[in-house]
Amino acid sequence: MLRREFLAVRNRLTTDVVRDAGTALAERALELPELRRARTVAAYVSVENEPGTLALLDALHARGVRVLLPALLPDNDLDWGAYAGEGSLARVQHGGKMALFEPAGERLGPDAVTSADVVLLPGLAVDARGMRLGRGGGSYDRVLARLERADAHPALVVLLYDSEVVESVPEEAHDRPVDAVVTPSGLRRFKAS
Repeated sequence: MLRREFLAVRNRLTTDVVRDAGTALAERALELPELRRARTVAAYVSVENEPGTLALLDALHARGVRVLLPALLPDNDLDWGAYAGEGSLARVQHGGKMALFEPAGERLGPDAVTSADVVLLPGLAVDARGMRLGRGGGSYDRVLARLERADAHPALVVLLYDSEVVESVPEEAHDRPVDAVVTPSGLRRFKAS
């Protein structure tokens, strides 16, 4: 129910609001010390009315950062490929799910994410504890579990609209908090739990 409410608000956003938010989000994210130092960033290409990521991906790529993007596997796990500009993306329809923009080149395997210095996560909301509410498919829960198993500790940053930073979201035993949220108006860090 909560996911549907956040998606309904996003669906009412105009193209101009989404575009302007994506530009502001990139500016704010690029101020993060973790992103300034990063050699490898695992990110994603925004779809529908998600906060836009292409400006951020292009800025990171222009800086010489290795940007990894996910490719959805049939079991909802994620493989990874390198981003080499907007022309390196393919629009992929996954059955009854939404179409995603994925890297068109070589697949690096699900464990490639463990080399990232920063992982940029999609979401629908984050709460005061840093708990992220995703879309419910479990793909990024698997990514976070994979990072934990590999003893990898990249900065975990969720990209959202300002209104999606809320007091509380439901939490399950497997959920892990993020380190920070970036919105078009700024950055908020969370204490380690």
